[in-house]
Amino acid sequence: MFTRRDLLKGMMLAGGFCLLPLGRRGWALAAPEAAQKHMVMVLMRGAVDGLSLVTPYTEPHYYRVRSSIALPPPKDDGGLIDLDGFFGLHPSLSALMPLWQNRTLAFVQASGSPAETRSHFEAQDIMETALLDSAMAKQGWMNGLAQILPANGDPTRALSFGNTLPKIFQGTYDVTTVPLGLRPPANGGTGGNPLVDEAFGRLYGSHPALNKLYEQATAARADMIRDLDKEMVASARGAPGAAGFAEETAKVADMIKADPRIQLVFMDVGGWDTHVNQGNSKGQLANRLKNLGDGLAALAEGLGPAWDDTAVVVMSEFGRTVAENGNAGTDHGHGNVAWVLGGRVKGGKVWGRWPGLEEAQLYENRDLKVTTDFRSILGRVAAAQFDLDDKRIAQFIPGYRPDPGLKGIIA
Repeated sequence: MFTRRDLLKGMMLAGGFCLLPLGRRGWALAAPEAAQKHMVMVLMRGAVDGLSLVTPYTEPHYYRVRSSIALPPPKDDGGLIDLDGFFGLHPSLSALMPLWQNRTLAFVQASGSPAETRSHFEAQDIMETALLDSAMAKQGWMNGLAQILPANGDPTRALSFGNTLPKIFQGTYDVTTVPLGLRPPANGGTGGNPLVDEAFGRLYGSHPALNKLYEQATAARADMIRDLDKEMVASARGAPGAAGFAEETAKVADMIKADPRIQLVFMDVGGWDTHVNQGNSKGQLANRLKNLGDGLAALAEGLGPAWDDTAVVVMSEFGRTVAENGNAGTDHGHGNVAWVLGGRVKGGKVWGRWPGLEEAQLYENRDLKVTTDFRSILGRVAAAQFDLDDKRIAQFIPGYRPDPGLKGIIA
């Protein structure tokens, strides 16, 4: 007899990957049950520039300190997509505009961790454990959530897409991993422009002293770029790049439709540590954002009616500096933008308390302030999806406090 397990196995083999159970539980499946609520967490490893995703284009200071990487205002060539007359969406995320227009996509600007760290690894650990002193954590918050949800008898109830179990899903609950197929690395390279190098070589070639200085400067820059490339790879923690993300989210949608008892899904995407040549409406960041946006749109479309029962949260460990650096990029910052998507989300709105971008309004005079704790967002979404009270939320999100400013973001 062809069982639901056979269906999942066949579908996953056809997609080029398989499920690996992690833990001691068996694989015996009960009869299909009614549809469950689903929560999907996407972590953008590497600290994406949230000011390029959801841009306060009416803030003059934004354009003053980003001379080469600022996004043009709406209606300009390559300009932002207007959201509400104050914020604009990066044009590479245009695939998400139908979700904004039907009010199933919201953003929470100036959100993030209250921790002061600018270490990718420490900040990611905090976001995955929801504990500001992550070294003390015994489990990831999604594993803790799985432990308190009523049992539904499904060994694939909690799925982690990736080749290793991330910290967010570590703990006593048995989680199933979905190994990824071949995906391009998170680092797309940030080398110099060969045409520019050739032009400067001709310019200084007849001046030995200047040419020597130029060669030394070029070598130093190459060393710096190699170091930054290594940092981008390291900050991704093995997460794949955004290319192919749409293919993976389509598989998530197929799996949830095949087995409605899947409740928790984690995915991560690397490649957001843009210290050099970040770009604006075009460039490395724009290309990766397009892949990410297309993937989220594919998830919504693929889920069909199940979109009404699904909530997706997208976060990155911290934001980036308000001002661009000397390499047409941005450095490690603080506040960022979170995304909340799903059929019951009160979208078409940028949530959160906007702190402003003038120097006196910045965190440590350089970064966007955090005015909404990321734990409040996660708790609010989990509470609405799984009918949990604040006491239950605090069991897996340490230090959780409901933020009145987020009331109503999800029904």
